[in-house]
Amino acid sequence: MAKKKKAQTSSTIALNKKAKHDYFIEEKFEAGLELQGWEVKSCREGKAQLTDSYVIFKNGEAWLLGARIQPLPSASTHFVTEPDRTRRLLLNKRELAKLIVSTEQKGYTVVATALYWKKHLIKCEIALAKGKAKHDKRETEKARDWNREKQRLMRSDNR
Repeated sequence: MAKKKKAQTSSTIALNKKAKHDYFIEEKFEAGLELQGWEVKSCREGKAQLTDSYVIFKNGEAWLLGARIQPLPSASTHFVTEPDRTRRLLLNKRELAKLIVSTEQKGYTVVATALYWKKHLIKCEIALAKGKAKHDKRETEKARDWNREKQRLMRSDNR
């Protein structure tokens, strides 16, 4: 008998939670990733990290830096694997031009926020972002704590 594949519960491979803490997210884009076969297999196993990853522009192309895809032990014997290699992002010309112009402005950068499956393809969600100052981060934390407290109060009042 043939084995049945397990249904994947979530299409998300990796999230960059630090990006939402460190930046104001202005606009999000969906980009394809140019990956090698062993990298796709590692992503299926959930061995990808986006912490401290960002996008640079070189020769009219977008490149993802800082993303780490850990090779599987079985794949690493057959190929020369480089977990931290620079990967090309696939965007259309209009999106690419908009991002290049925006990053030339002071304070704007492009960060990777998520890796996920879309049908059989791996997509990278990138965001045009502006850095937060220390006091902005504190305000965000205070607002989040206050919202939690409001939810607790509402739950206790309804009982």
